[in-house]
Amino acid sequence: MKVRRIVAVGVAALAACGALGTAASAAQASSASDPTWTKQAPAVHPTWRGEAAMAYDPATGNTVLFGGIGPHGVFGDTWTWDGTTWTQQRPATHPPARYSATMAYDPATGDVVLFGGIARHGTLNDTWTWDGTTWTQQQPASHPSARYAPAMTYDAATGSMLLFGGVGSKRVLADTWTWDGSTWTLQHPAARPAVRWGAAMAYDAATGSTVLFGGVNNSSYLGDTWTWDGTTWTKQDPAASPSARYQASMVYDEATSTPVLFGGSGGTGRLSDTWTWNGTTWTQQQPASHPSARYEAGMAYDEATSTPVLFGGGSNHPNSYFGDTWTWG
Repeated sequence: MKVRRIVAVGVAALAACGALGTAASAAQASSASDPTWTKQAPAVHPTWRGEAAMAYDPATGNTVLFGGIGPHGVFGDTWTWDGTTWTQQRPATHPPARYSATMAYDPATGDVVLFGGIARHGTLNDTWTWDGTTWTQQQPASHPSARYAPAMTYDAATGSMLLFGGVGSKRVLADTWTWDGSTWTLQHPAARPAVRWGAAMAYDAATGSTVLFGGVNNSSYLGDTWTWDGTTWTKQDPAASPSARYQASMVYDEATSTPVLFGGSGGTGRLSDTWTWNGTTWTQQQPASHPSARYEAGMAYDEATSTPVLFGGGSNHPNSYFGDTWTWG
């Protein structure tokens, strides 16, 4: 057993400098006790980018960011956030540069797991793990087909990673896969969401189920909510819900025991709203401040500081990205 496996893992580990954020209107101002977004000012930070993969690594107490795409191309760098600043890591080996990959922490193995994405020469189907020092490419007996923008999180109820959908080489997907630390297994649930990519997904420890929201299919934005119980998917019918969107950011906030969703892109363009899920319905939050409208932002729950942390993303302008860091709480 590796040393990393015996590190205590909080609930947060189970989930998987740009423009200034706009101030909320007076009508939406929150009280001092309400959660809000706070812009951080680290001395060093990753280059402006969107579609980076991000996950918290409790074994090192840092949030890990890999890759993404920016104004000058595709990245293959690794960064860690310690709650105060970003540090570029220089591992002996690392995945090829890519964007729109998915990443989450696997407490069963004590590693951060990265899958797929888009490289300079096509869509990928490789699996990599980060042990806090370097990256290792895994060679599973089976694996999902090449794809980008799938949704992935750690499902604590079953003790396995859960991956859904994405875009393959020729079509949008709706398959469900689990990772047990050594191989991928295709699941065959009785019900499942329709084909989509860019959906937001997080494990909800308060209900013991994984929640998935939105995405986009072949022709339209989606605004439906689904939950996974370890065996099948169930469509929910919440009284209130975010507008249809894709590539929003979502993590489970251990401090409030709720999944938190931010931004994305919908029919009106990039979004800057914040929503929380209580297991039954969605509630729009009215923070005193928030990041500017964006999609494709990296987001993870930083257990060391007990706050969700968000980095970068794409703006309303073509080939325009953010490099700012925000925390929620």
